[in-house]
Amino acid sequence: MGIQNSQHQSAVERYRSRQATIGIVGLGYVGQPLAFCFVEGGQKVLGFDVNRRVVDLLNSGQSTIEHIGADRVASALSSGFEATTDYARVAEADCLIICVPTPLNRNREPDMSYIRATMASIEPHLREGQFIALESTTFPGTIDDEVLPVVHRRGLVPGETIFVAYSPEREDPGRKDYSTRTIPKLLGGVTPVCTEVGVACYEAAINTIVPVSSTKVAELAKLLENIQRAVNIGLVNEMKIVADRMGIDIHDVIDAAATKPFGFVPYYPGPGLGGHCIPIDPFYLTWKAREYGINTRFIELAGEVNGAMPDFVVHKIAMALNDRFKCIKGARVLVLGIAYKPDVDDMRESPSVIIMEKLRDLGAELSYSDPHIPVFPETREHHFTMTSVSLDPETLKSYDCVLLATHHAAFDYDMLLEHAPLIVDTRGRYRGDNLNVVCA
Repeated sequence: MGIQNSQHQSAVERYRSRQATIGIVGLGYVGQPLAFCFVEGGQKVLGFDVNRRVVDLLNSGQSTIEHIGADRVASALSSGFEATTDYARVAEADCLIICVPTPLNRNREPDMSYIRATMASIEPHLREGQFIALESTTFPGTIDDEVLPVVHRRGLVPGETIFVAYSPEREDPGRKDYSTRTIPKLLGGVTPVCTEVGVACYEAAINTIVPVSSTKVAELAKLLENIQRAVNIGLVNEMKIVADRMGIDIHDVIDAAATKPFGFVPYYPGPGLGGHCIPIDPFYLTWKAREYGINTRFIELAGEVNGAMPDFVVHKIAMALNDRFKCIKGARVLVLGIAYKPDVDDMRESPSVIIMEKLRDLGAELSYSDPHIPVFPETREHHFTMTSVSLDPETLKSYDCVLLATHHAAFDYDMLLEHAPLIVDTRGRYRGDNLNVVCA
């Protein structure tokens, strides 16, 4: 009943009395809204990020994410929120919730460098009584492989002198019907005591916490959520190619099938997969499964289909221009929407950008219009020096092809239809017979 009970009860009481300091490591699309939920739940929050610009903007009251308003940042600051690049302050935090990227490398293998760098930064400052939660999407066993060795090197014992859990993020930027607070949250601790402490910690920020039996169950559950979507989207994208060859509108087919009141869930095709989850997370499992001698054929086939969709779109553009006695080389192409989904400013893994690169390689003269991304940002892999084009009738008439890649609500679709000489529609926005519209 000694150290374990003392540390455990002290931690639970500290969280439930709102006397804890919450440390959020990584202030991006996941960490930032979570930090503000904790503040709004009455906890003091200290945010950590390696990006000095993000830290300075937040501390000055400016939002770095479109769907998070400056008023919410200002309110958090007035309630004690602070952002810092000084990882020595990790010792001030009673819990550390890690929300850093987990991309794929060039060989489509998990890139664990962000998690490893984070653990190296916090290691010297870990202390007894802290709670550590990893939220980054990853493969089963990451807590065991990447987090626990660091804890053990500090001489800390999970469930006794420190508490460790995995609690996958379920953030969906721009969603209106659910928010960070209202999306149920999985949590699997290294021990039952770790789970109990984790639930007490998250109660200030999340309405519904769902304890699971282990960290590996939580890790694999997150992958299953996104793999299910990836496989179903791969299926409907393949159906789209088949329907196109048969001269059938795939959206008419989906609408018809969706009238069945059971057994069918509609998924919709597009120009490829985007966002940080669905195009990436399935390959964390395919990589890990090979360690066990298993080939995950469904997952890899879905990835192959979805990854080929930008080529399908480029081919449709080429054929549409060819029908108008033009070629891609030298054609003026306007890409509508470079965010990966409608009505957000998130470009991570956007298929629009992949299509732009393919068109550029074929000699097209490119522009883009996106009301949520006024300037094409600097990224590690994609390089364009562009600003968003304002849409008006004369501008639209000046392009040989307008590619509807992301269907933002802010676009004036009637104006596009009236004035664009050619629209290649990847989102099924235009239905019926329109002489200047080609579905892709």
